[in-house]
Order: sequence, then C-alpha cells, then structure tokens
Amino acid sequence: MNIPEIKLGCIAVSRSCFPMTLSERRRAAVAKIFGDGLYTCTVTVENELDAKRAVEDVTAAGVNALVVFLGNFGPETPETLISEWFDGPIMYVAAAEGDGDLHDGRGDAYCGMLNCSYNLGMRHKTAYIPEYPVGTAEEIAEKMREFIPIARAIVGLKHLKVITFGPRPDDFLACNAPIQPLYDLGVAVEENSELDLLAAYNKHKGDSRIPKKIEEMQTELGDGNPYAGILPRLAQYELTLEDWIAEHKGARDYVAIAAKCWPAFQTEFGFVPCYVNSRLTARGIPVACEVDVYGALSEYIGICVSGEPTTLLDINNSVPQSMYDKGIKGKYDYHLHETFMAFHCGNTCKSRLCNPHMGYQVIMKRDLEPDSEPDITRGTLEGNITPGEITFFRLQSTAGTELKAYVAQGEILDMDCESFGSIGAFAIPEMDRFYRHVLIAKRYPHHGVVVFGHWGKALYEVLKYIGIADISYNQPKSLPYPNENPFA
Repeated sequence: MNIPEIKLGCIAVSRSCFPMTLSERRRAAVAKIFGDGLYTCTVTVENELDAKRAVEDVTAAGVNALVVFLGNFGPETPETLISEWFDGPIMYVAAAEGDGDLHDGRGDAYCGMLNCSYNLGMRHKTAYIPEYPVGTAEEIAEKMREFIPIARAIVGLKHLKVITFGPRPDDFLACNAPIQPLYDLGVAVEENSELDLLAAYNKHKGDSRIPKKIEEMQTELGDGNPYAGILPRLAQYELTLEDWIAEHKGARDYVAIAAKCWPAFQTEFGFVPCYVNSRLTARGIPVACEVDVYGALSEYIGICVSGEPTTLLDINNSVPQSMYDKGIKGKYDYHLHETFMAFHCGNTCKSRLCNPHMGYQVIMKRDLEPDSEPDITRGTLEGNITPGEITFFRLQSTAGTELKAYVAQGEILDMDCESFGSIGAFAIPEMDRFYRHVLIAKRYPHHGVVVFGHWGKALYEVLKYIGIADISYNQPKSLPYPNENPFA
C-alpha cells in the first residue's frame, strides 16, 4: 500500500559502425526471457535525437525505472545522455558474446561498457552497474530482476514524507540527528508537536468508525488478548494516525512516521502505542518509536527492498552463557559473542511473532503503575520473533550531516528468549568485532532495523546509488577493521 510499483523499461543502444540488428536481436532475447512486466522501447539509440525520442517513449509508457542495454559497443554520448533525461533510477548492462560468429556478429559491448562508465563519470551521473554487468540474455534478465527492489527503494525515497510527532526523549539523544541530509536525499519532513497529535486524538473521541476498528483488532488478536479493554483507545489512536496521513501526505505518495511514545504519552493518551505501530508497519507504513527519524527512514528502505514489513529494535542485551549452552551451543555454528538479543516494547507486526499476544510495557509500569494492575501501560504486542534469515541495517546522519550506514546479514535463532516485549535471539557472524569496530567506533545509536531475509546485496546497492560513501558490514576475521588492534 505504501511502496512504489516498478514499471521497468529497456532501451537498447547501438554504435553506428556496428549492426543495429545485433543490438535489437539481443534486446529481444532478453525481453523474451524476462517475460511480462518489461516495457521494451522500439527506438534503438544511435544518436542524440534517438536518445531523446527513446526517453520520451518510455516516459509516456509510464516507465519509472530504466535499463540501458548495450547490445553492442554502444554510442557513448547518446547512451549517457539518457541518464540526464530520464527521471528515475537507471541501470546499465552489456551483452556477452556467444550468440553468433565473432566476425560480423561480434558486438564488443565488453569494451563499450568501460567507455559508458567513463562518460557517466564525466556527466557526474549516478547509475546502477551490477558487479559484473556483462552477460547472456539469461544473465541480463536476472540482473534486471535484481534491479527492481533497488529501483523501488530509490523511487520510494524520492516520493517519501517522514512525519514526526514530538521531540526525542531526553535520555535517547542517540536517536537525535540532523535532518538536513533527508532534504538532500529528496525526502520531505513534517515535524509536529506531540500536543498536535493529542489534540487530533481527542477530536476522534466517539468516532463512528471506532467499533469497526475494534472488531478488526479483536479478529487479528484472537485469543491472544487478555487486555481487551484497551482496544477502544487503540482504535481511536489508529484512526487518528490514518486521518493525519491522509490529510498531511500532500504532494508525496508515501509516508513513514517517527513518533513520541514516552514518557508523557502514557499519562496523557492512556496507553502505549506499540500495537498500533505494528499494525501500520504491517501495511507498509513504518512507525519508529522515540521519534527516531532515521530509524523510520531505514525501515522504509527495508520495506521497499524486501516488499515485506520490517521492525525497529534495540540492539539490547547479551545472551546469558546458560541460555547459550541450552539453546545455541551445538545447534548453531556461532560462538557466544556472535549472539545477542534485540528487543522493543511491542512494535513488531503479528506475522513476525511466535505466539503474539497483547501485553503491557513492563519497564514503564515500574515507574507509572508500580502497585496496581496495568492500565495506561497496556498496548504492546509481544512474543518471540520468528526464526529465520535477517539483515540488520541502518542509515544514519552524523552530527556533521554526513550520511553513513551499516548492513549485516545473520539470522534469528529458534529459541525462547524467556523475556518480555517483541524480542529475538540474533546471531551475526563476527558480531563481537562488528559491535566494537562499527557500532561503537562509528557511534551508531542503539536502534537497528531488521529486514526479514538476506537483502544485503540490494541494500548495499541502494546505499551506493544514493551516494553513501561510508557503508560498513561485519567483516570476516581475515579482513581487520582500520581501528582494530592487531595484537588483541
């Protein structure tokens, strides 16, 4: 509901001293293997006027992500002018030899790709070029499929608005970062006071849609809701956010939210917003806790790339030795310090939890309701996070407005964390070194985004495309970090 639908187009280019039919024939072979969903431009580009007509053609067809295919050597100037005239993410690939003789049927696109890259640099243009951009029709079709989630994130960012409510909590300055880089990325930002949100919430009291929303929640939770009395307040809040999005999205197509959730939220609203946050995230509208703007942005990128809900968690606590011995040792090939627990109060969507159930925020209850049954601290969605492959990811601004990021692939382990909240036991190869020499050394906050599945390759390419120079990952032992003590 909240991510772009990519319509991929393909333009073939041909250098005038090579047979145009060679490039066209190779383009047709790629299109046939790719199948439905690809718009093939009938204009083969040899000169600047061809390039202009080709861009006009794909634009008129609704193409929002483009592949420029060097079926032969390719014309350096026209093919790179396409990157100036096409308004969207663009990929360059080249045809391998092997579909004809090497006399009249040789295309030399292997060579042409070098000159294409050189000319893109001359124009200061960004394009996605795969790790190995030359291939057969089958290989090029596969590279084009890999481009789609990358393109989806690029288009999504260009049309995204991040809506915030409230200043960040005082004790969580780690999530505080300048928003100037968001404007540099083309992301719009709308900052609001939590009082604005409270006023909007109060106006929704008695909203005629509340009973239907309660029914939705009851159906979703089933037997996992021992605190049904909180649902009217949560339903009122969800309608408030839905209406705010509809009224404030403006000229943007997509929305992410970074909202205040404590300490005054419970006393003034009368609940914790975690369950509602999880429901919106399940629909592709990430809601980051503690006004974590870059957390919301990172979640949205993850949703665009994977096409699935993400979650935002604290990189929270170590795994006890006794729990490691009981549930990990001998079952998984990780040492103790490669494991950790990631947690948040209850914002992970139901589909990603084992035994999901409504709960209350234990930590907040200690301060707000120490001697009574939970009331204003109700509203979490809790359970162990489902096991499987994950990618831990975050895009962050420094205090000096420089963007940096990390990407690390790992997994959630199949074990009971024996704790509260939305929580999982995570394992990332060489996590202890990554923790010290990336998360600590590069001063990342405690919030990390979990993208379900191994999406490191696509996320890395998205980050490169938007110009992030500092991209960290969990390096193997054979590759020391720059600041790693060689004698440790």
